[in-house]
Amino acid sequence: MLQAIGVNSIDDLFEEIPANLRVDGLPGVPEGMTEMEVSRLMRSRASQNTNAICFMGAGAYEHHIPAAVWEITTRGEYYSAYTPYQAEASQGTLQLTYEYQSMMTALTAMDVSNASMYDGASSLAEAVLMSVRGNRKSKSRKILLPESVNPSYRRTTKTIVKGQNIELVPVAYDAASGQSSMDAFKAFSGEDITAVVIQQPNFFGTLEDVDAITDWAHENNILVIAVVNPLTLAVLKPPGEWGATGVDIACGDGQPLGAPLASGGPYYGLLCCTQALVRQMPGRIVGRTVDLDDKEGFVLTLQAREQHIRRSKATSNICTNQGLVVTASTIHMSIVGPQGLENTASACHANTNDLIKKLCAIDGVEQRFTGVGFHEAVLKLDADVADVLKALMNKNILGGYDLSSDYPELGNAMLVCATEMRTQDDISAYASALTEVMAAQTTKVAEAV
Repeated sequence: MLQAIGVNSIDDLFEEIPANLRVDGLPGVPEGMTEMEVSRLMRSRASQNTNAICFMGAGAYEHHIPAAVWEITTRGEYYSAYTPYQAEASQGTLQLTYEYQSMMTALTAMDVSNASMYDGASSLAEAVLMSVRGNRKSKSRKILLPESVNPSYRRTTKTIVKGQNIELVPVAYDAASGQSSMDAFKAFSGEDITAVVIQQPNFFGTLEDVDAITDWAHENNILVIAVVNPLTLAVLKPPGEWGATGVDIACGDGQPLGAPLASGGPYYGLLCCTQALVRQMPGRIVGRTVDLDDKEGFVLTLQAREQHIRRSKATSNICTNQGLVVTASTIHMSIVGPQGLENTASACHANTNDLIKKLCAIDGVEQRFTGVGFHEAVLKLDADVADVLKALMNKNILGGYDLSSDYPELGNAMLVCATEMRTQDDISAYASALTEVMAAQTTKVAEAV
């Protein structure tokens, strides 16, 4: 190939890359492996998975998935389907995507949904980029990003937008309630702010005063980005109805809708917006129309990817559709139905409340925040959280998420969650195990003194 294009070496081919940007190698990246070696490695890693009872949430949740969901999803028609570039050959894929978009707009009460993003974190980053393009009254490129938003979402967003002169301004949460502080928001009244982010429920599981924050933002010409768990929208007010006029953009992770934990993925990011911002939306939108014979058909209505239009006009180059998981979600929602989603969300709420009640009855355990919560909660312990979680794991219980690295100001605190998958026996077993662990930790500290 080099000979055909008249270049002597690979170095000559890439001579335009400055020397200071080149690397000699990739430290830490292992040598390539054969198929046999890779298979053996992955089997070894899979065997390390545990069957521990899971009380961890923090953005990825263990929910019941009807057996039919992935039996249908992994059929050849879905499993091997690729991007529907040719509408005449891809009507099934296009219709499924259209149905998914319709379900998402119904859940969020928004005008438009795209065909999905990589995950919840990248969908928030894309929502931020959308807001900068869409809020033409603002020149600051400042985004108010509460500290109660999922830390991994905040880190991903920073990574993606930091090179575009976008400033992510942290907003403190109230130390007592765990809610984002309304006073902290109002400190920015009258300033040029492009957008504000609200997560509902927030990372602590606490419900934010979304109506007040949304109305305050719009009164100050600030766009509102909602980060939502789609399952909770079966029982909570959808973002399209927050405040007087609803939010401008809604995003989140679709994992709770038919995707297993699966060691962290793949998942997909949902992204919805108002009609006014549809031209700023990355990815693609499937529309329903009729052909020359008045027969129903489905087409790609909006394609904002650089493969389809001039690169300088593309709204995003990070918009690969996580199509297979979207397929599973669409089938999952079709099977479960609105009432099933509501029942699941209600069961999660009831189980979490029961879990908190039982765990907080243990000496050395208390609920950290007073705000009304949903789905998960923060507990404060009179013991080292890492040691407690390790001891619980030895009892085959995945006890929660250690908050010490993300929120050191909370001290020994962990985030716990109980979905509809947890039975009363599971919750009682956790309470019994934590009672023993806390007693052992207390004895350990006493002996050390």
